[in-house]
Amino acid sequence: MTQQPVAPQQEIKIADPIAGGEYANAMQVSHTKEEFIMMFANIIGNNGRVVSKVITSPGHLKRIIAALQDNLKKYEERFGTITEAAAPSAGKEIGFSGE
Repeated sequence: MTQQPVAPQQEIKIADPIAGGEYANAMQVSHTKEEFIMMFANIIGNNGRVVSKVITSPGHLKRIIAALQDNLKKYEERFGTITEAAAPSAGKEIGFSGE
C-alpha cells in the first residue's frame, strides 16, 4: 500500500487590529468589471464610520456568497428563522466621505 503525500498545512496570521473584530450594521457594495468593493460601516444615529473595506474578484465573491448562504441555512436550522432587518428609513441615504 502506497501512502499519499500530505499537503503542507497553511498558516494564516491575523493582524492585531483585526483580531478583536468590528461591528458593522450597514454595507455599501459597488463593482467594476474586475472586482467587487464592499464597505462595512457602523452607523449610530446621524454618525457612522467605515470599519472595513473588502475588495475581491467576482469569482471569489461568488464563493463568499455560497459560504454565507450555507452558514445562514445551518444557523436557521439550529436557531430558527431570522427576520430580515428593516432597510434604512425612506429618503435617508447612506453615503461615505473621505474625511
